[in-house]
Amino acid sequence: MALGTTQDLRSTASNTPPPASSGDQSYVLPMMLMVCLYFSIGFITALNDILVPHFKDLFHLSNVKALLVQFCFFGAYFVMSIPCGRIIGRIGYKPGIIAALGTMAAGLLLFVPASIVISYPLFLFALFVVGSGLALLQVAINPYVGALGKPDTAATRISICGFFNSFATNRAPKIGAALIFVAAGASTVELAHSVRMPYLVLGCFTILLAVVTAIVPLPVVLGNEDASKAGASDGHAWSFRHLRLGSIAIFTYVGAEVAIGSIMISFLGQPSMGGLSHLAAASYVSYYWGAAMIGRLIGSFALPYVRTERALAAVAICALLLVGVTVFGHGFFALWAIVACGLFNSVMWPCIFPLSVKGLGKLTSQGSGILVMMVVGGAVIPELQGLLADHFGYAYSFVIVMLCYAYLVYFALDGYKIRQPRFASLPDYIPPVEI
Repeated sequence: MALGTTQDLRSTASNTPPPASSGDQSYVLPMMLMVCLYFSIGFITALNDILVPHFKDLFHLSNVKALLVQFCFFGAYFVMSIPCGRIIGRIGYKPGIIAALGTMAAGLLLFVPASIVISYPLFLFALFVVGSGLALLQVAINPYVGALGKPDTAATRISICGFFNSFATNRAPKIGAALIFVAAGASTVELAHSVRMPYLVLGCFTILLAVVTAIVPLPVVLGNEDASKAGASDGHAWSFRHLRLGSIAIFTYVGAEVAIGSIMISFLGQPSMGGLSHLAAASYVSYYWGAAMIGRLIGSFALPYVRTERALAAVAICALLLVGVTVFGHGFFALWAIVACGLFNSVMWPCIFPLSVKGLGKLTSQGSGILVMMVVGGAVIPELQGLLADHFGYAYSFVIVMLCYAYLVYFALDGYKIRQPRFASLPDYIPPVEI
């Protein structure tokens, strides 16, 4: 997930609030700002794949403890999803972006004192703060991509942002590895010091983005009136079976995608996989996220011509088979099988999301909020894989990823089908249509 992720904005485009007034205003600078923000989201998120093995060496951790990096980072999305929505509702979208960037900067700059006192809990707290800022940022910037121009060109703007987000996740592991990984035999102080400068630079860059956001004129984004009218009398999105199953699908997809990237460097360092150094293995993490970038480009052209559930079934089956090769194979085939999973992960979000909210009517926004909270799979699944890796080895730990993809196959074949809840006679209920 290039929450994202790694998230495909296409699913939210139809519900994007319009600008209050556009006139002949040029949106070139605001759009450039949005691209920078989405690039930052992808870059910071993908750096976690470097921090996991680095902290494992620095603090002599088990896989379970090292993967607390992802648990704290993605756990922030779950904890902060509802508060972030309320914050944006109270202060507005543009102030929300500035507040999000300020929160992110605070978390990134916390890496400096954490590297001085060499405290793993402080590093984890810093990651939670960064994750909280990213959660707020994504809530705040989603409407702008659709609002910065004509509605009929929104898909193009969405694709541009998605491409740069994916490009960042591809570049971050390689750049991060070159800056953070130090020579074998480095002291504890040297290992801790190596993370200081990259995160200090990122923190300063984030502050600069906050200043630019305050200066650049952004359109006033109006709220979604239909969503606000959906009250308790209208029922709850959770009453829809396909939404419940779709939330589990988002949980398993994000969890599988994050788990693969998180453990790949340690996995490729095993003798059966050639005993690659951290720096060499990081290149394959870049290939993994690069495959996702390529897949998103292919998907942007192919998905309109394929039924969504069939596309999801196809990519989930392919990913399941590839992970099977990783579990029961070794060497060259296992390596490239797990890297190739990125290609098939790439279009899972834009398939799962619309299938899960289809037919919700006024409750679509409510359902979308539930799905976004399920990004917490990126916190839970890696921890479970770490537990398996500690007890059964890295190869067999991928069984949990196989189970995630197996569930996605089920969702694509049956789970997406709509069964109307009792309150489905709402006047604004939208009957299911084929996508």
